Amino acid sequence: MSWIDFKLYLTQVTNLSQDALHIYGAVLIQLAAALLLRRSLASFLPWFVVLLLLLVNEAVDLWLPREVLGEWQVLAALQDLWNTMALPTL
Repeated sequence: MSWIDFKLYLTQVTNLSQDALHIYGAVLIQLAAALLLRRSLASFLPWFVVLLLLLVNEAVDLWLPREVLGEWQVLAALQDLWNTMALPTL
């Protein structure tokens, strides 16, 4: 199962949109990182872990085998960046 197939599977199983999964995933990752790293949520490090994993996820999404990278994929990646990092940043 590819990464994209896994994400689509998660949307079907949870009945959540990919945008909602980004938001919930970001909060869960930030909480897990804070716990594992023994840092406060106010610390930069758990926030940075979320950002790093988001950038890896978006790179995988944009690196799909296709002929031309369209503007809509870049705009979708920027929207994912906004949706994912908004709550951890607050």
